[in-house]
Amino acid sequence: MTSTAADVATTPSTRTGRGGRVRWVVVLLTSLTIVAYAVGTYAQASLPIAASKGGLSATYAERPMAVQVTFYVHIVTASLALLVGPLQFSTALRRRSPAAHRWTGRVYVLAVAAGSVAAFVMSFFNSIAFDGFFGFGSLALLWAWTTWRGYRAIRDRDLPSHRAWMIRSFALTYAAVTLRAWLGVLIVLQELAAQGPVDGGRLFDNAYAAVPFLSWLPNLVVAELLIRRRGLPAYRLTPARAADGR
Repeated sequence: MTSTAADVATTPSTRTGRGGRVRWVVVLLTSLTIVAYAVGTYAQASLPIAASKGGLSATYAERPMAVQVTFYVHIVTASLALLVGPLQFSTALRRRSPAAHRWTGRVYVLAVAAGSVAAFVMSFFNSIAFDGFFGFGSLALLWAWTTWRGYRAIRDRDLPSHRAWMIRSFALTYAAVTLRAWLGVLIVLQELAAQGPVDGGRLFDNAYAAVPFLSWLPNLVVAELLIRRRGLPAYRLTPARAADGR
């Protein structure tokens, strides 16, 4: 289903060699780390217990049951998308088992469909008001839209557009990783700049206020650079001119 970088890597103009394999391994391992963290945190304890340890779950621990269920739906489906997403970049999987490649792609699309709806609902209950609503809400909508465009492209047999849109889709999926990376970086920067004792809770809140957009906007920039580097259809804000210049 989602050919993404697996197909791209097989074309002569986009082979990245050892560097590409290293980047794929980094993406895979960081994705697995976040999936393991999510499973370890939420599968072994209730939401209030998980919230007592701090982190993002505290925002939803006291919400109505429907919101908590939505939170768990998002955690499960986003983790699933993050787990199978890197497999779509595996040239070996695509070559040796095209059927497995298609089925993991279908799982990815379904996971994003459910996860994006849950994420959009959660954006109404975030802890940083409009900043979180617009940042995380936009992420949820774009996550669904890019995945839908990739799905429609493969249904239309438009492989280049399919690859480009699915690269964008996974860049947004990978926000689960970059969000936590940015949190760590911003907390450390505050600690380095602080003079005297610091309040850990305040450091986290300050850092979290920046990530609704920071967690995914740079990802899309990198995705677009990769798309252009591979000669795939790049996103244009204005229609491309016709060959005769009109």
